[in-house]
Amino acid sequence: MKKSVNSAGIDWPVLWISGGFFTLFVIMYIINGDLVANLVNQSFAFSIKYFGSFWQLLLLATFIIAIGIACSKYGNIRLGNIPHPELSNFKWISIIMCTLMAAGGIFWAAAEPLYHFLSVPPYYEGVESGTASAVSPALSQSFLHWGFLSWAINGTLGAIILMYAHYHKGAPLKPRSLLYPIFGEKVLKNSALGTFADASSIIAVAAGTIGPIGFLGLQVGYALNALFGIPNTFFTQFLIITGLVTVAAISVVTGVNRGIQLLSRLNVYLVFFLFVCVMLLGPGLFIFNEFLGGFGVYMQNIIGMSTFQGAPDWLGSWTIFFFGWFLGYGPMMAVFVSAISKGRTIRQLVLTIAVLAPIMMNFWFTVIGGTGIFYELSNPGVISEALNSAGTPAAMIAIAQQLPLGTILAFFFLLATIIFVATSADSMALSISIAITGTDEPPTLLRVFWALIMGAVAAILVSFGEGSIGSLQSFIVFTAVPVSLLLFTNLWAAPKVCKEMYKEQSAGTAVKIDRNAG
Repeated sequence: MKKSVNSAGIDWPVLWISGGFFTLFVIMYIINGDLVANLVNQSFAFSIKYFGSFWQLLLLATFIIAIGIACSKYGNIRLGNIPHPELSNFKWISIIMCTLMAAGGIFWAAAEPLYHFLSVPPYYEGVESGTASAVSPALSQSFLHWGFLSWAINGTLGAIILMYAHYHKGAPLKPRSLLYPIFGEKVLKNSALGTFADASSIIAVAAGTIGPIGFLGLQVGYALNALFGIPNTFFTQFLIITGLVTVAAISVVTGVNRGIQLLSRLNVYLVFFLFVCVMLLGPGLFIFNEFLGGFGVYMQNIIGMSTFQGAPDWLGSWTIFFFGWFLGYGPMMAVFVSAISKGRTIRQLVLTIAVLAPIMMNFWFTVIGGTGIFYELSNPGVISEALNSAGTPAAMIAIAQQLPLGTILAFFFLLATIIFVATSADSMALSISIAITGTDEPPTLLRVFWALIMGAVAAILVSFGEGSIGSLQSFIVFTAVPVSLLLFTNLWAAPKVCKEMYKEQSAGTAVKIDRNAG
């Protein structure tokens, strides 16, 4: 098979569009920051109004189809054209857990369950806020946002399609290859549709990664002030973001098998250590009981919560925001998952990403957020005062300080947050570089460029001041609009691909395409 030009070197139109978008953003902000903030907020409102319901149905349908494929005869299909996985189960699951949604989950695990506990979500109208009866609804709402549907959109159907197109048919490892089952080879060449698919996917995932980088600056800045009295100024936050981006840049240069894998393993060990500490030093029985209770409520109401249409303003701030955020990751996470999952079966891929990972994430939310709820129930105001006065970044520190050895645990929580975000940033910088070149060994300078540009935009958004959280959220969501249209095609492309692979593997053949890309 002849390699296409796009798969052998930098796709300059995609690089200019995606890189130029963020470069222009930085320049516009320097010229007129207020104008940029207004444009971001208006774009957010448009996205929520016209795409919110579509996103809810898209995530639900993706999860249902992915599980259906995994449980069918197609689940045994082995992806990547190799007989055994390249990575061990531990390494593979570690990278998945620490890359897909973990960075944002670390930031929100403490605050979101508390917000829903203090003000019960509209779906559970009639439940009294701040009482024992509000615990399960609060946790279940958090489970929805960080659960099965949100994980499924990141690397199940999309990864199946990409691994078929790339490893079985020789298409480049780019978002445009998601359209290969529908449009054939013409979308793989220098087509406007392919360029648009790649560029919009890169912009969306970069925006989704910029969010956690910015959140990290806010959270660590607050923590350093609360624990050590260091002024929580933009300069402090800027230094934090600069340090984070430096670590991510060094890691992404070494690639998956070294820096990214090392940080992922370190994350897993550190989180396990924190799990044990909180369970032993904190309300372990309460955490376990409320996880079971909240998960039961979640499973009973998953369809209703997923399609809930009441309280549009609340949905825009919570469910639609999170769904839009995770949608933006979809195509590029499919690229990343494809690069690390050769030799895995479809069943292993889907059940790990769409079932195992979200259950572990939900338990993490219960360990952290549930601990905060426990202390808030016992002593009203002990957590909520910090949350209401200083916002989301204050929640984790307030919770940690209620535990024995609170200052030490707070430090380790911060360390885990930093490493998680660094892992997410380096993985996405690598994935973007892969998508621009079509090869799993993109140029070093390209990887570093994307790590730096994401850090620069995060610093700019944080500089918006008190409204920085809202600006980060708004910036993330509106970039997901074109990506959601791309992911919509997965709903029928993935079953089609599975049918083709089943025929090929049953016959013992997999014919690759020869083509010229000029």
